[in-house]
Amino acid sequence: MKTIIEPYLFFDGCCEEAIEFYVANLGAEVEMMMRFKDCPDPLPPGMDSDENADKVMHATLKIGENKVMASDSCCGESEEKVHFAGFSLSLAFDSEVDAKEAFAKLADSGEVAMPLGETFWSPCFGMVTDRFGLQWMITVQDVQA
Repeated sequence: MKTIIEPYLFFDGCCEEAIEFYVANLGAEVEMMMRFKDCPDPLPPGMDSDENADKVMHATLKIGENKVMASDSCCGESEEKVHFAGFSLSLAFDSEVDAKEAFAKLADSGEVAMPLGETFWSPCFGMVTDRFGLQWMITVQDVQA
């Protein structure tokens, strides 16, 4: 039996903007994207509004060799904002040049939690929260280990 963990990210109405950002800055590829208005089945009450019609119901992105799924949060009448908490996505690179480039792009309009630097496990590691509130850990794999 093959088991795969694929993160599913819920954005607060800015999923398409986030997708465009990850395509432009991380080289993500959009494998699939469907809007609520394109759903072939009837949507539950609250999700079928004109306000939600153009929002992203489901998308699949390929970043490197991995897949990340994403959607806008259209879960009825909840006023609570979506917060990414309790996890980070980790990007591992073979080169410091690639790691530094990705880190800088994610940090643009974001917030650096730990600047890139050498650690005992990596020649280059840092943590950043991007403009969408998603936390990333950027690391260079120690290819000499």
